[in-house]
Amino acid sequence: MERNEKIANRIKELAAEFLVREGNRTSLINVISATCSPDMKRATIYITVLPIDKEKTALEFAKRKRAELRQFLKKNMPIKIIPFIDIAIDLGEKNRQKIDELLRNG
Repeated sequence: MERNEKIANRIKELAAEFLVREGNRTSLINVISATCSPDMKRATIYITVLPIDKEKTALEFAKRKRAELRQFLKKNMPIKIIPFIDIAIDLGEKNRQKIDELLRNG
């Protein structure tokens, strides 16, 4: 596994831990994956939110917490430069869930 992938996996694990700890318990935020740019300057964390009607609020909450998340990553990762973090809804996972629901109800 290359360094970029290892760092992305570690960011994913730590982001999940951070969001569970900081979350307000009105929604469940699942960290599905994380990716890092080749230069390691940017990372995107992909999440899903349950219930779906809390998605917008949860995404806004997670984005507001980015500075604190970076500090948390800095403390818990042995790398010099922590990438700029962006957070996005994992549309692939969302589409998969929709297909599952259609198959169950169809």
